[in-house]
Amino acid sequence: MESQVSRSRPRYSIVAPVFNEEETLEAFYQRTRAVMDTLDGETELILVFDGSRDRSPEIGDRLRAQDPRVKLIKFSRNFGHQIAITAGIDYAEGDAVVIIDSDLQDPPEVIPILIERWKQGYQVVYAQRASRAGETAFKLLTAAVFYRLIRRLASIDIPPDTGDFRLIDRRVVLTLRRMREHHRFMRGLSVWVGFKQTGVLYDRAERYAGKTQYSLRKMLKFAADAITSFSYVPLQLATTLGFVVSLVALLSIPAVLALRLLLGYDFFGGQATTLVAVLFLGGVQLIFLGILGEYLGRIYDEVKQRPLYVVSEAPPRPQISESEECI
Repeated sequence: MESQVSRSRPRYSIVAPVFNEEETLEAFYQRTRAVMDTLDGETELILVFDGSRDRSPEIGDRLRAQDPRVKLIKFSRNFGHQIAITAGIDYAEGDAVVIIDSDLQDPPEVIPILIERWKQGYQVVYAQRASRAGETAFKLLTAAVFYRLIRRLASIDIPPDTGDFRLIDRRVVLTLRRMREHHRFMRGLSVWVGFKQTGVLYDRAERYAGKTQYSLRKMLKFAADAITSFSYVPLQLATTLGFVVSLVALLSIPAVLALRLLLGYDFFGGQATTLVAVLFLGGVQLIFLGILGEYLGRIYDEVKQRPLYVVSEAPPRPQISESEECI
């Protein structure tokens, strides 16, 4: 039975989230199809439509009608980029699964290089950006700060300048399917699972057409999800700052007494000083109450146990063999 399951599955799966990409989807398919035609095994292309409001779902229907290798997953609404990747992984049947965005910033022509590293025995092959064309100085700066910050704060070693463009082995896929947390940072999860990993350098292109779907608000939420998913440092910082403030207050007591007794000078006198001290401590408390609220909000989302996504249209979920269930 296991051999029949393995023979019926495609060798490669390519997962591409799609959100309002009507201007790029056709070109993305053409370039990806050209790569698929050169691979040494059956390949499926899974397009995950994350509540698109433009014509991209209709374009997907047309692509599926002309190419049986194209599979469509359509969400009932927008659930987010990381959830779309999760759905693609849930439905992927390949021995190797490639995750790539559909805006053509990540060139499909790099996929054979990822596959070559996989054949060498690596189970996670991430694409690492050597350059980033067509991006503003602000985006480059914030990206550099984010990757360095998350690398310092996180409990795992996330390679810098890497996105979601990567290849993961089926064993990694099966492991990721068991992780159903709602606030997902997939590039962090793929590192957390371990296994043998390596990187491939590539030049990231500018968008083929249209504009980015990642607003500043979405980027900030993405950064918050990444930090809270893999780091307790913000919580530990509250404790550390509490000890520092307490120590300063403790040391200030004999200093104030000495100044008043020896010099007759009230160093901390006046309402303005008192008001500034109260506002400072109140602000610090509110900041860390907000940090606690972020973590508690994520716990609240998990205990509700809602599904990660709702599909309005999708192919049948792939079956897992008995040996794979043990992974």
